[in-house]
Amino acid sequence: MSWLPDDFVHPVLVPLPGGGHHLRPIREADAPHDYRAVMGSRERLWTIFGPAWGWPAATMTYEADRADLLRHEKEIAAHQSFNYALFDEGETALLGCVYIDPPEKSGADGEVAWWVVDELVGGEVEQALDALVPRWIAADWPFERPRLLGREISWSQWLALPAHPDAWMTDSKGSIAVSGE
Repeated sequence: MSWLPDDFVHPVLVPLPGGGHHLRPIREADAPHDYRAVMGSRERLWTIFGPAWGWPAATMTYEADRADLLRHEKEIAAHQSFNYALFDEGETALLGCVYIDPPEKSGADGEVAWWVVDELVGGEVEQALDALVPRWIAADWPFERPRLLGREISWSQWLALPAHPDAWMTDSKGSIAVSGE
């Protein structure tokens, strides 16, 4: 069972309003920028994503991050889930990410979360991303009931929701499988 229509084509470049920044699907080759961004903001990111996802661990190595990005790249190609990296115009710095995933919890047909690096918190780029993501999801993604995690629902409220009947889970090897399969 697919969570997206068979003919859905995911966006490959999404400019942020105001210019100078864009989103694109993350790739394994982005590991040098991603590792620096994640580990440079790790403590704050842990307070957001740690309880739900166990990420990013204080012990995450560069190689573990690179392997995770390869997994994301393969999931994007298979339309299993999506990780979009936020870059400056020249792609010299990864500044955050947007995750678009199949629902793990009941009541939604897609789950979306995002973050920026510490130095952008509260600034214009974060505000542009916060304004863009809900509009982008509504305009370009085939969801009727997307859930904006940490925005319209707190992470603790999300954790308390019942599992989606077709929740996608990762097994011990990081492979995605639909429950019940």
